[in-house]
Amino acid sequence: MLSQRLPPVKQTGSAISATLSAIEHLGYIQIDTISAVQRAHHHTLWSRNPRYQQHHLDQLVRDSQVFEYWSHAASYLPMRDYRFSLPRKKAIASGALGHWYKPDHKLMNLVLKRITNEGPLKAKDFVYTGKKVGVWESKPAKRALEVLFQQGQLMSPHREGFHKVYDLTERVLPSGVDTTLPDTEEYARFLITRYLRANGLGLASEISYLTRNMKQPIADAREEMVSEGELIPVGVNGKAYYALPGSLDLLDKPLARRRLKILSPFDNLVIQRKRMQDLFSFDYLLECYYPAAKRKYGYFVLPILWKGKLVARVDCKADRKTKVLHVKHLALESGLKLVDAFALALSTELELFTKFNGCNNVQIHRTTPNNFKLRLAN
Repeated sequence: MLSQRLPPVKQTGSAISATLSAIEHLGYIQIDTISAVQRAHHHTLWSRNPRYQQHHLDQLVRDSQVFEYWSHAASYLPMRDYRFSLPRKKAIASGALGHWYKPDHKLMNLVLKRITNEGPLKAKDFVYTGKKVGVWESKPAKRALEVLFQQGQLMSPHREGFHKVYDLTERVLPSGVDTTLPDTEEYARFLITRYLRANGLGLASEISYLTRNMKQPIADAREEMVSEGELIPVGVNGKAYYALPGSLDLLDKPLARRRLKILSPFDNLVIQRKRMQDLFSFDYLLECYYPAAKRKYGYFVLPILWKGKLVARVDCKADRKTKVLHVKHLALESGLKLVDAFALALSTELELFTKFNGCNNVQIHRTTPNNFKLRLAN
């Protein structure tokens, strides 16, 4: 928990510096479009920085301290790690790594020419009168923009609403940023260190999670780091984990166990579902991608962390017009003890979560078990 900065501890400095610190420590913050409650990137940062404000991300991007690119998904990344985005960009540009959009080089050149001459543009600045093919398809200019973005020729200096703005990388990247391409071994060591710094410990499969063409280099670097004392093997539940030596010092630090946190489904702590099952015995599935009839808990169910364990889940929907946070289903894990203390901690956090979502009141529609009582302040 402490490696993930959960629950948050007392912070010094400005609120926005605490936000930047969280991004740099975690290595990335996943971007998501679902807005049943505050979007995942805002939610994940608020969980670690109670003073977080939504304008922080845009300000950090505009100030060139954070940039958008790809981690295991679309993410905000610390600018100090920019050079470690280059291997992926180079691989996509060379064709060694495929992109979900097939490059249309003629259109890409036209897009680049317009942005060079006109300055930053959004996808909707490119007129297209044809029809989209399928729900997930984008218009040709958007596909060209995204290929150029993934190859590193374009960056996003900011967003307008939730629309990405694109500009030439040389006009966005601040001077002084290291742009040297790391070799394979250095890149593998970076991926290992970044993961373990943020997660405390990890299996080999977790460290190489969704990395393309890097499984063997990571394995080679991991073994070398173990032999040099840079990594320590740790056995947990009969499985071979790895940790940075400094992470073991966290075992002596107290955990704010009474503090409860309602987490985003895309939070860095819970994004690897098998890891959740292995370490927390928490079987979790994001059911919004399934038909309503097949959902057990609800559309957008949020894991609940308390006393160092994942002990419940809650399906929430923020109605911004009426300013009501609807708790459509609150489900406690069967092994949860100290239910009264949990209810008190949840009530406190739910009040804060309601305000974070721009709401004033909470309505609870269903609980499991159905006799669970929650006393709310409003």
